[in-house]
Amino acid sequence: MQNTHNRERIGILLFVVSFGAVAGTPVVRGQSSLSGIAQAQGKLDAAAASFIAISRNHDGDSHTQMISGADKTQEPGQGSVPNAVDIVRDPSDVAPPVGNRDPQIVKVSLVAQELEGKLDTVLGATYEYWTFNGKVPGPMIRVRQGDTVEVTLKNEGRLVSHSIDLHAALGPGGGMELTEAKQGESRTFTFKAIVPGVFVYHCGTNLAAQHIANGMYGLIIVEPPGGLPHVDHEFYVMQGEIYTVEDLGGQGHQKMSLSKLMDERPEYFVFNGAVGALTEQHPMHAKVGETIRIFFGVGGPNLISSPHIIGQVLERVYNEGSFTSPPLTSVQTTVVPPGGATILEIKPQVPGSYKLVDHALVRVARSLVGAIEVTGPANRDLFHDGPSQ
Repeated sequence: MQNTHNRERIGILLFVVSFGAVAGTPVVRGQSSLSGIAQAQGKLDAAAASFIAISRNHDGDSHTQMISGADKTQEPGQGSVPNAVDIVRDPSDVAPPVGNRDPQIVKVSLVAQELEGKLDTVLGATYEYWTFNGKVPGPMIRVRQGDTVEVTLKNEGRLVSHSIDLHAALGPGGGMELTEAKQGESRTFTFKAIVPGVFVYHCGTNLAAQHIANGMYGLIIVEPPGGLPHVDHEFYVMQGEIYTVEDLGGQGHQKMSLSKLMDERPEYFVFNGAVGALTEQHPMHAKVGETIRIFFGVGGPNLISSPHIIGQVLERVYNEGSFTSPPLTSVQTTVVPPGGATILEIKPQVPGSYKLVDHALVRVARSLVGAIEVTGPANRDLFHDGPSQ
């Protein structure tokens, strides 16, 4: 009975939070104001990346870009979830653009870590995440087309083997077999990044879907020569699914349900690993008139995403993460499959809180919502309350 109550409560509250700014009703997560919910509902009815430290070493005539080290695992904080760490990757934790440079050697160091992480700090829920470098998603890897990429995976986990399948690596398993590391082992492989685009990487160890659902996924960006066009802000967002034995809204440690995973029935949909990751913890920020680029991927492992930013039309969408095809323009909602990625670009002209959602909107009630907070002067010629005159 308690689980059912929590499930209904969190569903209503998350739905109100995600659309509260659009409806004009200031409701925050954790508030149980029925009048606030009613106001929001009425208006809705009417409205319908630590990027890893980079150092460049000069060894003779070669240039080596070092991408090294696991993100420091945080000690348990003094929040509402004791004995658990923060696994959320800040969406502003984006690897810097490669710029206009020649191909070089890039060394990537990834560490597989199994952590008791904070799933929902408000309700006090934790989950055993399996991660790359202690965060979800794993660190953004950003290279140039033509770079030689050396990847080392160290397994610091205590439970199972781990590996990495990079969709940008052209070879059997994307490096999975070459990086299969037992507990305490390190494995290294090298590939040449010859195809530009935005690609997913993930653990490929059997059962791969379990490793991915537990948080082992990230993005590798292979920029074309000359790099990408300049924008004012870049963000790193990935959508994932979490399959727990208890229903949505449980408290305490949440165990994984393999049966729900096999049936493709997640309890949680999350951006960057946890409930409230891109609303309460790390909302994205920009000013009116600034250009925003979101590197968006779907770890999955099972379900398609339909990303949409409420109150915006996507100025450019790099469909399927391709840099060899011209970007789509003036797109309302796009589609990203599990194991796929894209780039979303917007330029807000009106201040306010814009919500990033999957337009399979019931997922908002299952924790899937992010916020882009835009500040600046009002634009009454474009958008205002009341009649036209």
